[in-house]
Parts: sequence; structure tokens; C-alpha cells
Amino acid sequence: MRDAATGPTDAPRYRVAVLPGDGIGPEVTEAACSVVKAAGQRFGFQVTWQRLVVGGAAIDAHGVAMRPEDLLRCEDSDAVLLGAVGGPRWDDPRASVRPEQSLFMLRGGLGLYANLRPVRPLAALMDASPLRRELVADVDMLIVRELTGGIYFGERREATGPPGKREAVDTVPYGEHEIRRVVRLAFELARGRRRLVTSVDKANVLATSRLWRMIATEEAAASVGIRLEHRLVDSCAMSLVTRPADFDVVVTENLFGDILSDEASVLVGSLGMLPSASLGE
Repeated sequence: MRDAATGPTDAPRYRVAVLPGDGIGPEVTEAACSVVKAAGQRFGFQVTWQRLVVGGAAIDAHGVAMRPEDLLRCEDSDAVLLGAVGGPRWDDPRASVRPEQSLFMLRGGLGLYANLRPVRPLAALMDASPLRRELVADVDMLIVRELTGGIYFGERREATGPPGKREAVDTVPYGEHEIRRVVRLAFELARGRRRLVTSVDKANVLATSRLWRMIATEEAAASVGIRLEHRLVDSCAMSLVTRPADFDVVVTENLFGDILSDEASVLVGSLGMLPSASLGE
């Protein structure tokens, strides 16, 4: 049997939590749901959607960026479709409640330790990039960003002291397990691509980066046929816009991955052109 609206009535059914969020989020998630619905009709699966409020919209409605009960609903789902959170309305750095806190709850609560962001320009939109066509024509990279460790999850101390002497502190904690699992994933992904892993760090300055480089080197020794190169984050940032086609799989820590993946979006025209998936075990 077939339901004209949702596909075969005996088809596999998945539960997806939809988090439209703010700004363009509701628009893009609605379009994505339409695409998934059409795919289900063609390939024989159904999706039950559950829409939840997060980000600035949740702050307005509930006073928090995400309610604990909504995180549990996400945990009970097969997947989560996230739009975007934040905007000028909630962009006060002094605020104790911020839309981005919903992202940290999702990543930490669901154990989403790896963010995968493919960067591949579409032929029809090649000229949307501000870079010359010949620079972006052969770009096909995958950025693997560690997502649940580092400075975003470290201990912090907000600014204290009188004007002129204020101080604030952020820490960058990383354990071997956190680094090894995401680096190992990068090597596994590279095996199905061009077999090159670029590990990005700041090992000339940061102790956590020296640990990162050590573990990446150990993983390379156990990954026969995969080539590893180390790059400092500032050098990598330059190469992303001067020689972007040189990269295959790029793996890096949370803060560096946040910045570099946004920089890479100019290769295809804008950040809105880059899909991403945040994955756990």
C-alpha cells in the first residue's frame, strides 16, 4: 500500500527532531523537510517530524536556549535536523543566556564529537565564489572538526576587577581519547577519498596542539596507505584561499575547525551552501 502524502504505509519509519531555530533556520529546515519527504516517496521510507524550539526563539518562549526535556526528545529521535540559532536580537555578549548554548547542549548531551563539513563547489555556482574559477574548480575537501572538547567546553572565568584591570580566563582542555577518536575517524574517511589527511594545530605554541600532533602521528603509523601532513592553523588559513585544491581531509580541534570551516565556505560562495553533520559513536 502507498499513502499519497508520505509513501508506502509499510515502509521503514524514522523519527526526526526538527530544530528550526532563528533567522533563516525555519525557512531552510522547512525546505529540507520537503526534500526528505520527496526522497521518502521515491526510496520507500517515512519520517515522523517533531518540531522543537531552540536558540533565541526558546529564550523568548522559555527563558533558556534549550529545555532539558527537549534535549531528551532529541536523544529519543533517530536524527536531529537543525536550522540556525542566534541573531542581532540576542547578540549581547554580557547576557547570561545566549542562543548558542543550545548547540553546546546538543553536542555534549548527545555525544556529537565530530562535525563533518564537505566543501565541493557546484559547477552551476562556480562563479559565486569570490575566488577565481581556476582556484576552486578542483576543490573537494572534507573538514572534520572535533566538537565536544577544547576551549568551548573548558573552564572559564568571566571578566572581573575594576575598569582598567579586568581579566578573563578561558582554558583549552583536551584528553587523549577525545583527540584520538576524531583523528582516527579522519583517517577512516580519507581511505575512501584521496588518502591524504591534513592535521591542523598550533603546536609551536599550545601544549594541547603538541598532544594533538603526537596522537595524529601515532594514528598515521597505524593507517597504512594514508598520508599525513601537519599544518599550523595560520598557515592552513592562508592555503585555504591560495591553494584550496591541495586539501583532501582536514582534521582539527574545536576552535580552529569552527574558524577554518567558515573560511572554506567562501570557496563555494557562502556558508549557507555548506551542509554539515554532527556525529557521535
